[in-house]
Amino acid sequence: MATIAEFRIPASDTALGATFHAVPSLVCEIEPVIAADEFGMWMSGADRAALNAALREDRTVRDHSLITSDEARRLYTIHFSNEIAENFSLVAEEGGTMLAASARAGMWTIRLRFPARENASRVYERLAARDIQIEITQIRSLTTTTADDLGLSPAQYEALTAALTYGYFEIPREISLEELAAKLDISHQALSERFRRAYRTLVASSLEFDARCDFTGTKPSE
Repeated sequence: MATIAEFRIPASDTALGATFHAVPSLVCEIEPVIAADEFGMWMSGADRAALNAALREDRTVRDHSLITSDEARRLYTIHFSNEIAENFSLVAEEGGTMLAASARAGMWTIRLRFPARENASRVYERLAARDIQIEITQIRSLTTTTADDLGLSPAQYEALTAALTYGYFEIPREISLEELAAKLDISHQALSERFRRAYRTLVASSLEFDARCDFTGTKPSE
């Protein structure tokens, strides 16, 4: 059964360790993977000159280029060294797909989807064998429950599944409503409406609640 696993890994054991050492306030968020050694990465919390200097000196970075920026953060394309690329190739060999990856205070948090729990376990063991201090912070199976089983529309089911996958229900949230809506290619108003309708269906089903009754248990007059 498909499995979601979340790992925590020190940057000092993997990617950008020297950069975080030079710029401790740095915060990174990886965009969807382009290739095993190339990533789109949003970076914030660091002066541009200091960040560029740190990236140039980081042995895990083969090269980098600034794509765009706003007031709070900058988007870079990062090409990693062969050593780092091998780690991501290892994940790919086990059928892993990166769902989210971010780092702060020198620690990476990476959420991956695997075909089965055994694949996630093997990734853990293979990375640990490389003397990487890896920790599994969450692992769960994705059920085969369908939208019809839950009384949801396909659109509502898709929205809730995406929200769970990308960490919308985590505390604190790992993705905003607007960002999740963008991934689903709908407006945040439309996504909010899907959530409200889905929540009502799930709660009513769980409580075996007759929507025609008021809170005294009495059905209102027609």
